[in-house]
Amino acid sequence: MKAGQLIACGLMALAVAGFLAPGSVQAQSTPLRITNGTFSQTLEVLMNRAVVVESEVAFAELSIANPSIADISTLSDRSIYVLGKAPGRTTLTILAPDGSLISNVEVRVTPDLAEFRERLRQILPGEPIEVRSANDGIVLSGNVSSIARLDAALQLAERYAAGRVSNLMTVGGTQQVMLRVRFAEVQRGVARNLAASLAVGSGSPAGSLLGSGAFNDVNAARAALTGSPEPSAAPRAGVISGSVGIGSVQFQVMLEALESNGLSRTLSEPSLTALSGQEARFLAGGEFPVPVLAESGQVTIEYRPFGVQLEFTPRVLDDNVINLVMDASVSSIDPTTQAATGGGVQIPAFRRRQTSTTVELRDGESFAIAGLLQDDFRGSTRAVPWLSEIPVLGALFRSADYQRDQSELIIFVTAHLVTPTRGEALMLPTDRVRLPSERDLFLSGRLEGATGAAAEVGRQDFRGGYGYVMD
Repeated sequence: MKAGQLIACGLMALAVAGFLAPGSVQAQSTPLRITNGTFSQTLEVLMNRAVVVESEVAFAELSIANPSIADISTLSDRSIYVLGKAPGRTTLTILAPDGSLISNVEVRVTPDLAEFRERLRQILPGEPIEVRSANDGIVLSGNVSSIARLDAALQLAERYAAGRVSNLMTVGGTQQVMLRVRFAEVQRGVARNLAASLAVGSGSPAGSLLGSGAFNDVNAARAALTGSPEPSAAPRAGVISGSVGIGSVQFQVMLEALESNGLSRTLSEPSLTALSGQEARFLAGGEFPVPVLAESGQVTIEYRPFGVQLEFTPRVLDDNVINLVMDASVSSIDPTTQAATGGGVQIPAFRRRQTSTTVELRDGESFAIAGLLQDDFRGSTRAVPWLSEIPVLGALFRSADYQRDQSELIIFVTAHLVTPTRGEALMLPTDRVRLPSERDLFLSGRLEGATGAAAEVGRQDFRGGYGYVMD
C-alpha cells in the first residue's frame, strides 16, 4: 500500500457489543473505503464500558494513541476488545501482516449519560434537570429549586466527567436575601481623685519652705504661701484651700476632690441585600490616609477604611434555610494612641471591634453573633513616707485616685428573603420635606416649609419596607 493511494480493503465489519451513541459504528457489516494514514470511522465507547470490534480482514498489529483514554486487547486476529477509561478522543491503528495500514479508527469515549440520568432521578427527585453531552463532557441545564440541589447535581456530574461539566442551570424562587445588622455599644467611665497638699514656710518669702503634694515644688509652695499662684499653673477643679499662721510660720492646705462620669452610646443598623451565592459589601464611614514608605524610598499614601463595615455571602438552602458567611466590624479613630513616623508625622491608631462567623437561620429569625463585656479598673495612691502614717494628719500627705471604664457591645443579625417592589411604592426620607420659601426663611426663621414636615420626618421609623418587601 502506497501513501496517498486510495485502496478498497474489501469489507470490514465493526460489530460493537455494548451501548453505541447515534453516529457510531453500526453492528452490521458495512463496506469501508479507507485512505492510508486517515481516519476511516468513529467508534463511540461509554466510559467504564467495553465494546468488541470485529474485522473481516485479519490484522497483525494494534496500537492506541492515548492509553489513558481507552485500553485495547486482542481476542483473535479479527476481534479487538476496546475499554473506555476516561472521556476524550484517541486513535486506534490497525496494521496488516505485511505491515500495511488497514484502518485508523477514531475512538471517542463519552460519559454514561443513561446511568447519570438515573442517578439524578434517584438523588434529586422532582428536579427538571436536562443532561446533554458536548465535546466529551456533560452539559446540565434546567431550573432547580435551590442552590444546594444545584451543587449536588454538579458534584454528581463531576464523578462522571471530572473537569468537563458545563453548568447552565438556574435557581428559581425567591433567592434574594436582605441582612439587617444592629451594632449596639455602651461605654461608661467613672474617675475619682482625692488629694491633699501642704506648704509650710517661715520668715520672709525667701525663708525656709516645705511642701508636699501639689506644693512639692519650691516655686509652687512659695506662690501658695504668698497668695500669688504661678501664671503657668493650670486651673484646678474641686479645690478647697486655706491658710493659717502661727507666729512667723505660715501653713497652706489645699484639698482636691474630683469626680467625673462619662457615657457614650453607639447604635448602627446597616441593611444590605444580595443574591444567593453572591458577596455583598457595605461601608459607612470613611478612609484615613496613612503614609507608607515604598521600596524606592518615596513616601506614598494608602487609605485605610474605618466606620461600620459589613461583608456577607448568603446561600439559600433547602426549606428556605439561609446560610450566612459574614464579616462585621465597627472601627473608629483613637487619638489617644499614636505612632510617629521618621518625618515627625503623628498617625492615630484605630479602635476596631470585629467578628467573622457562619450561621444558619430561617426567614425573619435573629441571632446574637457577638458580644463583649469589658470592665477595666485602675487605681493608685501617692504618699509621703512616714508622714502619711500619722493618725488624722497623715491624710494631708496622701493622695488617691482611681478610674473605672465599662463597655458593652452586642451584634444582632436578622435575615429576610425579599423580592423587589415597584418604584412608586417606595418613600424616601426626603420626599416629605419641603424646602423653605424666602418668607419662611427670613421672616419666620424656619429651615423647612410651612407644613413643618422636618420634625415629622425626624419622628419616622424608617425600618419598614423601603427598597424591598419582605415575604
